[in-house]
Amino acid sequence: MPGENNGRICWPIIWRGKEMGNTKTSFFYRNSLSILLLSMMLLFWSCQFITGWIQHNKDLEEQQQPALSAAQYITSGHFISATFENWESEFLQMAIYVVLTVGFRQKGSSESKKLKDEPGAGEEEVDREPQPRPDAPWPVRKGGIWLAIYQHSLSIAFALLFLLSFWMHFLGSFKDYNEEQLIKGQPTMAAGEYLGDAHFWFESFQNWQSEFLAVAAIVLLSIWLRQKGSPESKPVDAPHSETGK
Repeated sequence: MPGENNGRICWPIIWRGKEMGNTKTSFFYRNSLSILLLSMMLLFWSCQFITGWIQHNKDLEEQQQPALSAAQYITSGHFISATFENWESEFLQMAIYVVLTVGFRQKGSSESKKLKDEPGAGEEEVDREPQPRPDAPWPVRKGGIWLAIYQHSLSIAFALLFLLSFWMHFLGSFKDYNEEQLIKGQPTMAAGEYLGDAHFWFESFQNWQSEFLAVAAIVLLSIWLRQKGSPESKPVDAPHSETGK
Protein backbone atom coordinates (compact mmCIF):
# COMPACT_ATOMS: atom_id res chain seq x y z
CA MET A 1 0.00 0.00 0.00
CA PRO A 2 1.22 3.53 -0.70
CA GLY A 3 2.50 5.21 2.44
CA GLU A 4 3.31 1.87 4.15
CA ASN A 5 6.61 0.10 4.59
CA ASN A 6 6.44 -3.50 5.92
CA GLY A 7 3.26 -2.74 7.83
CA ARG A 8 4.61 0.53 9.20
CA ILE A 9 3.30 3.93 8.22
CA CYS A 10 5.79 5.97 6.26
CA TRP A 11 6.13 8.94 8.63
CA PRO A 12 7.94 11.24 6.16
CA ILE A 13 4.87 11.12 3.91
CA ILE A 14 2.57 12.04 6.79
CA TRP A 15 4.97 14.76 7.94
CA ARG A 16 5.09 16.23 4.44
CA GLY A 17 1.33 16.10 4.24
CA LYS A 18 0.99 17.96 7.51
CA GLU A 19 3.61 20.45 6.42
CA MET A 20 1.80 21.06 3.16
CA GLY A 21 -1.52 21.34 4.94
CA ASN A 22 -0.13 23.93 7.33
CA THR A 23 1.81 25.91 4.74
CA LYS A 24 -0.72 28.72 4.58
CA THR A 25 -0.77 29.16 8.35
CA SER A 26 2.99 29.07 8.86
CA PHE A 27 4.99 32.02 10.14
CA PHE A 28 6.84 32.25 6.81
CA TYR A 29 3.63 32.32 4.76
CA ARG A 30 2.14 35.05 6.93
CA ASN A 31 5.31 37.15 6.82
CA SER A 32 6.97 36.01 3.59
CA LEU A 33 6.99 39.39 1.85
CA SER A 34 8.80 41.23 4.66
CA ILE A 35 11.13 38.25 5.29
CA LEU A 36 12.18 38.09 1.64
CA LEU A 37 12.60 41.85 1.31
CA LEU A 38 14.69 42.08 4.47
CA SER A 39 16.73 39.06 3.38
CA MET A 40 17.50 40.71 0.05
CA MET A 41 18.36 43.94 1.86
CA LEU A 42 20.82 42.11 4.13
CA LEU A 43 22.30 40.24 1.17
CA PHE A 44 22.92 43.39 -0.85
CA TRP A 45 24.07 45.33 2.22
CA SER A 46 26.64 42.60 2.85
CA CYS A 47 27.73 42.86 -0.79
CA GLN A 48 28.00 46.63 -0.38
CA PHE A 49 30.14 46.15 2.72
CA ILE A 50 32.51 43.66 1.08
CA THR A 51 32.94 45.55 -2.19
CA GLY A 52 33.18 48.90 -0.38
CA TRP A 53 35.82 47.51 1.98
CA ILE A 54 37.89 46.18 -0.93
CA GLN A 55 37.60 49.40 -2.93
CA HIS A 56 38.31 51.65 0.05
CA ASN A 57 41.46 49.68 0.88
CA LYS A 58 42.57 49.98 -2.75
CA ASP A 59 42.15 53.74 -2.48
CA LEU A 60 44.12 53.79 0.78
CA GLU A 61 46.86 51.68 -0.77
CA GLU A 62 47.18 54.15 -3.67
CA GLN A 63 47.61 56.91 -1.09
CA GLN A 64 50.18 54.82 0.78
CA GLN A 65 47.93 54.45 3.82
CA PRO A 66 47.43 51.27 5.92
CA ALA A 67 44.47 49.08 5.00
CA LEU A 68 41.45 48.85 7.31
CA SER A 69 40.27 45.65 8.93
CA ALA A 70 36.62 44.65 8.52
CA ALA A 71 35.87 45.89 12.05
CA GLN A 72 37.53 49.23 11.28
CA TYR A 73 35.72 49.61 7.97
CA ILE A 74 32.24 49.02 9.40
CA THR A 75 32.70 52.09 11.64
CA SER A 76 34.44 54.16 8.97
CA GLY A 77 32.93 57.30 7.52
CA HIS A 78 33.10 55.72 4.08
CA PHE A 79 30.75 52.84 4.98
CA ILE A 80 28.44 54.86 7.25
CA SER A 81 28.01 57.61 4.67
CA ALA A 82 27.39 55.20 1.78
CA THR A 83 24.78 53.31 3.80
CA PHE A 84 22.81 56.17 5.27
CA GLU A 85 22.79 58.44 2.23
CA ASN A 86 20.75 55.69 0.55
CA TRP A 87 18.49 55.00 3.53
CA GLU A 88 17.92 58.73 3.90
CA SER A 89 16.56 59.06 0.36
CA GLU A 90 14.31 56.01 0.74
CA PHE A 91 12.65 57.31 3.89
CA LEU A 92 12.31 60.84 2.51
CA GLN A 93 10.62 59.50 -0.61
CA MET A 94 8.18 57.35 1.39
CA ALA A 95 7.35 60.11 3.89
CA ILE A 96 6.51 62.59 1.14
CA TYR A 97 4.73 60.03 -1.04
CA VAL A 98 2.46 58.86 1.79
CA VAL A 99 1.42 62.48 2.45
CA LEU A 100 1.03 63.43 -1.24
CA THR A 101 -1.35 60.53 -1.92
CA VAL A 102 -3.80 61.94 0.64
CA GLY A 103 -4.78 64.90 -1.53
CA PHE A 104 -3.24 64.52 -4.98
CA ARG A 105 -4.53 62.31 -7.81
CA GLN A 106 -3.29 60.66 -11.00
CA LYS A 107 -6.03 59.59 -13.39
CA GLY A 108 -5.71 55.95 -14.36
CA SER A 109 -3.00 55.09 -11.82
CA SER A 110 -3.36 52.17 -9.41
CA GLU A 111 -1.45 54.28 -6.86
CA SER A 112 -4.05 57.06 -6.70
CA LYS A 113 -7.39 57.54 -5.02
CA LYS A 114 -10.30 58.01 -7.42
CA LEU A 115 -11.07 61.36 -9.01
CA LYS A 116 -14.20 63.21 -7.84
CA ASP A 117 -16.16 62.46 -11.03
CA GLU A 118 -15.44 58.70 -10.95
CA PRO A 119 -17.74 56.01 -9.48
CA GLY A 120 -16.85 55.30 -5.87
CA ALA A 121 -15.13 58.65 -5.36
CA GLY A 122 -15.48 59.93 -1.82
CA GLU A 123 -16.10 56.39 -0.56
CA GLU A 124 -12.45 55.42 -0.11
CA GLU A 125 -11.99 53.11 2.87
CA VAL A 126 -8.93 55.09 4.00
CA ASP A 127 -10.97 58.29 4.26
CA ARG A 128 -13.68 57.08 6.62
CA GLU A 129 -13.61 58.10 10.26
CA PRO A 130 -11.97 55.46 12.50
CA GLN A 131 -14.32 53.50 14.74
CA PRO A 132 -13.21 52.33 18.23
CA ARG A 133 -14.13 48.69 17.61
CA PRO A 134 -12.87 46.05 20.07
CA ASP A 135 -10.28 44.86 17.53
CA ALA A 136 -9.12 48.37 16.58
CA PRO A 137 -5.56 49.44 17.55
CA TRP A 138 -5.41 50.84 21.09
CA PRO A 139 -4.85 54.50 20.04
CA VAL A 140 -8.16 54.35 18.13
CA ARG A 141 -9.96 53.00 21.18
CA LYS A 142 -8.22 55.54 23.42
CA GLY A 143 -9.08 58.53 21.22
CA GLY A 144 -7.95 62.11 21.84
CA ILE A 145 -4.31 63.03 21.25
CA TRP A 146 -3.37 59.37 20.80
CA LEU A 147 -5.77 58.99 17.89
CA ALA A 148 -4.65 62.31 16.40
CA ILE A 149 -1.04 61.11 16.36
CA TYR A 150 -1.89 57.58 15.22
CA GLN A 151 -3.86 58.90 12.23
CA HIS A 152 -0.56 60.25 10.85
CA SER A 153 1.81 57.72 12.42
CA LEU A 154 3.00 56.23 9.11
CA SER A 155 4.23 59.53 7.70
CA ILE A 156 5.61 60.53 11.12
CA ALA A 157 7.58 57.26 11.35
CA PHE A 158 9.05 57.73 7.86
CA ALA A 159 9.92 61.35 8.65
CA LEU A 160 11.72 60.36 11.86
CA LEU A 161 13.60 57.58 10.04
CA PHE A 162 14.58 60.13 7.39
CA LEU A 163 15.91 62.57 10.01
CA LEU A 164 17.87 59.80 11.76
CA SER A 165 19.34 58.59 8.46
CA PHE A 166 20.12 62.16 7.39
CA TRP A 167 22.01 62.74 10.65
CA MET A 168 23.94 59.47 10.32
CA HIS A 169 24.76 60.28 6.68
CA PHE A 170 26.05 63.67 7.75
CA LEU A 171 28.24 62.20 10.51
CA GLY A 172 29.66 59.53 8.20
CA SER A 173 30.25 61.90 5.30
CA PHE A 174 31.80 64.53 7.58
CA LYS A 175 34.17 61.95 9.06
CA ASP A 176 35.09 60.51 5.65
CA TYR A 177 35.67 63.96 4.11
CA ASN A 178 37.98 65.13 6.88
CA GLU A 179 39.93 61.86 6.86
CA GLU A 180 40.49 62.31 3.12
CA GLN A 181 41.58 65.90 3.67
CA LEU A 182 44.12 64.83 6.29
CA ILE A 183 45.55 62.18 3.96
CA LYS A 184 45.92 64.81 1.23
CA GLY A 185 47.44 67.30 3.65
CA GLN A 186 44.52 69.70 3.12
CA PRO A 187 42.62 71.68 5.79
CA THR A 188 39.62 70.01 7.41
CA MET A 189 36.15 71.52 7.93
CA ALA A 190 34.09 72.18 11.04
CA ALA A 191 30.71 70.42 11.23
CA GLY A 192 28.70 73.59 10.61
CA GLU A 193 30.84 74.48 7.63
CA TYR A 194 30.52 71.00 6.12
CA LEU A 195 26.72 71.04 6.52
CA GLY A 196 26.61 73.83 3.95
CA ASP A 197 29.21 72.31 1.64
CA ALA A 198 28.31 71.18 -1.89
CA HIS A 199 30.09 67.83 -1.37
CA PHE A 200 27.61 66.75 1.31
CA TRP A 201 24.52 67.93 -0.53
CA PHE A 202 25.65 66.34 -3.79
CA GLU A 203 25.63 62.97 -2.01
CA SER A 204 22.04 63.59 -0.88
CA PHE A 205 20.60 65.06 -4.07
CA GLN A 206 21.96 62.31 -6.34
CA ASN A 207 19.90 59.83 -4.32
CA TRP A 208 16.81 61.96 -3.75
CA GLN A 209 16.19 62.52 -7.45
CA SER A 210 16.40 58.80 -8.24
CA GLU A 211 13.85 57.92 -5.55
CA PHE A 212 11.23 60.31 -6.88
CA LEU A 213 11.89 59.08 -10.41
CA ALA A 214 11.17 55.51 -9.26
CA VAL A 215 7.91 56.54 -7.56
CA ALA A 216 6.82 58.60 -10.56
CA ALA A 217 7.54 55.56 -12.74
CA ILE A 218 5.18 53.24 -10.82
CA VAL A 219 2.49 55.95 -10.63
CA LEU A 220 2.59 56.50 -14.40
CA LEU A 221 3.39 53.00 -15.67
CA SER A 222 0.54 51.48 -13.63
CA ILE A 223 -1.88 53.47 -15.82
CA TRP A 224 -1.13 51.30 -18.87
CA LEU A 225 0.82 48.26 -17.65
CA ARG A 226 -0.30 45.36 -15.43
CA GLN A 227 1.14 42.64 -13.22
CA LYS A 228 -1.34 39.81 -12.71
CA GLY A 229 -1.68 38.87 -9.06
CA SER A 230 0.06 41.95 -7.64
CA PRO A 231 -1.87 44.35 -5.37
CA GLU A 232 0.31 47.13 -6.80
CA SER A 233 -1.40 46.71 -10.18
CA LYS A 234 -4.91 47.22 -11.47
CA PRO A 235 -6.71 44.08 -12.68
CA VAL A 236 -5.38 43.01 -16.07
CA ASP A 237 -8.70 43.76 -17.79
CA ALA A 238 -9.20 47.16 -16.10
CA PRO A 239 -9.46 50.10 -18.54
CA HIS A 240 -6.53 52.51 -18.62
CA SER A 241 -8.80 55.35 -17.52
CA GLU A 242 -9.83 53.58 -14.30
CA THR A 243 -8.17 55.13 -11.26
CA GLY A 244 -7.23 53.11 -8.19
CA LYS A 245 -7.09 49.36 -7.67
